[in-house]
Formats: sequence, C-alpha cells, structure tokens
Amino acid sequence: MASNVLIKVYHHGRFKVAGGVLPDAVTAYQTFGDPANPCIVFPTCYGAQLRLGSQLYLVGEGKALDTMKYFVVTFALFCNGESSSPSNTATPYNGPYFPSVSYEDNIRAQYAVLTKKLGIKKIYCVVGFSMGGQQAYHWPVIYPDFVERFVAICSSARTSLHNKCFLEGPKNAMKAGKDFDDGHYKTSPHQSIRAFGRAYSAWAYGQAWFRQHLYTMNGLYPDLESWLHEAWEARYIENWDANDMLALLSTWQNGDISLIRDGGDLEQCLRSIKAKALIMPCKTDLYFCPEDSEVEVSYLKNAKLVVIGSVWGHVAGGGANPTDVAFVTGQIKDFLV
Repeated sequence: MASNVLIKVYHHGRFKVAGGVLPDAVTAYQTFGDPANPCIVFPTCYGAQLRLGSQLYLVGEGKALDTMKYFVVTFALFCNGESSSPSNTATPYNGPYFPSVSYEDNIRAQYAVLTKKLGIKKIYCVVGFSMGGQQAYHWPVIYPDFVERFVAICSSARTSLHNKCFLEGPKNAMKAGKDFDDGHYKTSPHQSIRAFGRAYSAWAYGQAWFRQHLYTMNGLYPDLESWLHEAWEARYIENWDANDMLALLSTWQNGDISLIRDGGDLEQCLRSIKAKALIMPCKTDLYFCPEDSEVEVSYLKNAKLVVIGSVWGHVAGGGANPTDVAFVTGQIKDFLV
C-alpha cells in the first residue's frame, strides 16, 4: 500500500560519511500527527521505501504508533533510493562510486532533520524493525540524552558473524551476474537482481513456514516457483536499483554500536545505554536469532525481552502477518504507556 503522505527532503549540504563525503546529502522523511505531541522516530529497514507505505503497518490512528497521541517521523535510510543513494546522486559519486555509509551517518543525518528542521528537543521513543531496529540501538549510543526509550524488533545491536555470512550469498549472486558489469550497468541488471532475490528469499522465513506451505499466501501463488518469481524477483526489479541494494547491504553488514563507543566492547556499550528498551526477536528469525537478543538484554540496564512466537521468521516483525502485527502492536502500546 502506497503512502499518500508527502515525502519531504532535507538538504544537508556537504556531509561526511564513513567512506568519504557527499557534496549535497539528502534525507527523505515523512511526518504524521501533531508536532506538539511526543516524538516517535520510525526509520526504514532493508527493502523499505516511504513511497511504498512500508511504515504504515505500525503508523496511524489506533495503531502502535498512534498519530493521535504521537508525532511520528519516518526516515528513509541512505541508499534506499529516496535519501541520497547510488542511483540518485550526481557524478562523481553516482553508482559504484557512491561512498560507504554507516548507521552513525544515518543517525547524524536524522538528528539534523529533527533538531534543525522540526525543532524536536527530545525523542520519546525510536522504533525500528530489522535495519530500523539497528538504528534504534544506535540512537541512545550516539545521542544518549536525546532518547528516552527504544524498540528493536527482529534486530540486534551488532550484526552477527552468521548474519554477515548469509548476506554474502545474495550480495555475490548479484555481483556475479553477467549484466551487473561491476556496477556500471546502463540499464537495470535484471538477471543479477533475480539471482539476488532467489539467494535471499529463504532466509526471510523460518523452516516451518515453508513446511506449512505459507508461501502460497492464502492462494495468491499456486506454487513455490510462482512465489519466487513474482514475490522476490519482481519485488526488487520493480522497486530497486542494484547498486542501492548492495550499498544498503554494506551498511547492514557493518552494523555495530560498540564501534561508535567503547572500542568494540559490546557488553560495555550496552551497559552504558540509559534509555529504556523493548527488544522483540522472533523465535524463528534466521537473521537476528533470539539467542543473540537474550545476550544483549542481559547487558542492558533497563530492558524487556519479548519473543514473537511465530513461524514467519524475520518478517514476523515487518508487517507480513496480521497476527504478528497485532502482537507487536500490543507490546509497543504497553511499552509506550
């Protein structure tokens, strides 16, 4: 479902990022509700774009992020095709020449929008799913006195070695495609993107999800091949640029809050977080496993662990299944009281 809320852009001017500099960095964002209400920040995840309404499963009247109670700001990640990305940046930083971007870069950019453009003095809560959850973890580390609480859904404070390794599969499937041309393609490299989608597809769901044939989506797809072809190949071909996909994946692979502070000591970094936290892994998530969340919560001073008991794997936290959305919504509402 596409969003009919205006997508706004903030021009940062010359902006330093992990891999260099962007001469005219842009952050895309949307706002919902009354600015006088407590502010909730809800950044995007991998594969999410504001124009597609990716955040609307939690945003709106009566939803988890109730726009009658809160002023909700959604942010597009750098490299998602809406904020500054390989696909929309002018030479000489276009395409494969786009500099690498970190989560810290994204948070600094979002902070600038909130404080310089929107006049926000404090964030009541940062809520994020997947890469959005990793951003939520970064916020109280980078701006400890600006954030009161955060919610990380199917996510982690540090991208695990297993997570990094699984991402090597779709990444290298893309790069090995004969039409990718080392990122210098002149038209969309459909063969490479199709290979990426197929290499990625199985990781998004738990094994039980496939065993129960839930890929049919209640009869929408007659078989597994149709699902792969229409839901995974078409999804990326229709909405994404190949260089954007790889640049955003790099941000994900290199996520680690302890590199911002504490020299790589994750335990120390987590112990230093003052914000109240709600950590919600899914029991069948193959990206961010619940055991990692249990370890992280054991180090956080003021955190609650709630496991989503679903066979929908990683996407249980991303709006794919109404039952899971209802569960997540209830937990977030209780946490925000």
